[in-house]
Amino acid sequence: MSTDVKCMYQGQITSFFIPTVTLVGPNCSKEIPYRLKSLGAKHPLIVTDKGIVACGILKQITDILDAAGVSYVVFDGAVPNPTDKNVHDAAEVYKENNCDSLITLGGGSSHDCGKGVGFLVSNGGKIQDYEGVDKSTKPFPPYVAVNTTAGTASEMTRFCIITDVARKVKMAIVDWRCTPSVAIDDPVLMMGMPPSLTAATGMDALTHAVEAYVSTAATPMTDACAEKAIEYINRYLRRAVANGKDKEAREGMCYAEYLAGMAFNNASLGHVHAMAHQLGGFYNLPHGECNAILLPYVCEYNLIAARRRFGRIAKLLGERTEGYTANESAEAAVKAIRELSRDVNIPEGLIALGKKYGKEVREEDIPIMTANAQKDACGLTNPRMMTDAAVAAIYKKAL
Repeated sequence: MSTDVKCMYQGQITSFFIPTVTLVGPNCSKEIPYRLKSLGAKHPLIVTDKGIVACGILKQITDILDAAGVSYVVFDGAVPNPTDKNVHDAAEVYKENNCDSLITLGGGSSHDCGKGVGFLVSNGGKIQDYEGVDKSTKPFPPYVAVNTTAGTASEMTRFCIITDVARKVKMAIVDWRCTPSVAIDDPVLMMGMPPSLTAATGMDALTHAVEAYVSTAATPMTDACAEKAIEYINRYLRRAVANGKDKEAREGMCYAEYLAGMAFNNASLGHVHAMAHQLGGFYNLPHGECNAILLPYVCEYNLIAARRRFGRIAKLLGERTEGYTANESAEAAVKAIRELSRDVNIPEGLIALGKKYGKEVREEDIPIMTANAQKDACGLTNPRMMTDAAVAAIYKKAL
């Protein structure tokens, strides 16, 4: 991994990656045709999923494009935890229809699938060629990412997570070239998200902010983003789960997840993500809920390495820590994370999560998941060195 994600406050040159243009606010999606034109895009491939089609969000976007006379092709086959085959299938649709640009519409799965298409149509080869950091050599086609969930921040990051089916591994692709040209966060498109998805994506955003805040690659810029994200998630996530039509809460969560994305896009993450990726790759379990379940356990392990930072997290999550010792303040952060998770009805353990989705999470799979987690690039910036035994122990505790 490049040096810009290895050190905290030690005088090294740091990088800060963000889309060229970001639009946030009610009905900002109406600007898509103008933004495409400004990029020189005339015939985009829209990468989305069947859920977005079924709930009518795709039609909202295609109506905007139709009214502006923009021609387009739709690939609605993006799947949760998109796979290498999924990406290659979508890339073939792009090539067969002579597309010249990309629109990704949805949550993390649609954005990741579309980013995978961008790698293949601009650089060639297979998606496995880009696993790791900055493996591409040619620029992406013009790319507009339209977000419909408040969690992954994939609409603005340089991260692309794709499952290699043969290896049962989620590949972490980190590449500045896959940062979208334009990111659009329209809270109107998020009004119909069910409570469970709102909760899962919100806890994903919290994980991004917390891991970036205690990352060894944190900077003053990423700290500012992470702190505001944690504050907003504490303020708005419960409200958004309780009432999806709460406009203030939806817009607040737009800002929260985007700020969390700004933080981790530049400070990277930690072992929550390294471990959650394995659960997605092995069992095809939802990423946000995997993160939510693992987060307090990994934080407990990391407390000794970042006590003051966890103490600050506790305050941002509404804990009253006056008179507490440094240890007590840090522990209060873990308590607050668990309380928020319970309040928004995240399953209490991995076995329960597996049952929710008809999957069997097995203790006998822990050794191979541990080995794969230790190879995941996200773990490189975890604040405390994580041994194989520690990873395995956390998986077991989280069952």
